[in-house]
Amino acid sequence: MANFIEIAIDQAKKAALLDEVPVGAVIVWNNEVIATTHNRTEEYYDPTAHAEMLAIQAACEKLGAPRIPECDLYVTLEPCPMCVAAISAARIRNVYFGAYDAKTGGVKLATDAAFHHKPQYYGGMAETECSNLLKEFFAAKR
Repeated sequence: MANFIEIAIDQAKKAALLDEVPVGAVIVWNNEVIATTHNRTEEYYDPTAHAEMLAIQAACEKLGAPRIPECDLYVTLEPCPMCVAAISAARIRNVYFGAYDAKTGGVKLATDAAFHHKPQYYGGMAETECSNLLKEFFAAKR
């Protein structure tokens, strides 16, 4: 089995090269990568163009369905509240993420009654590498 978080890290590195916040995402169905992307908020002039949102859109289009309950999401940063809502709406089965986001991480909201579907969340995948990508990106901005 491929190391899917490593593919997400490669996507995050691509984002950094484009001066986007380095977050990458991968969606897997039947152990096959069906969507890979990274943040594109600057490129698209769209505050919703997070890696998770774009990956969900691509996976739904590929599978021809508005919900993808047999899919898993791998992302380099803990999803924000907007992405947690989209993950729930898409009925994604499992979410594996790298770095925790103490400030804007939305996983703590994932158990809220407002979300009908509650995927399993697993944090800390390649956490040091994912965290360092973000730290280096923002250090260069300061």
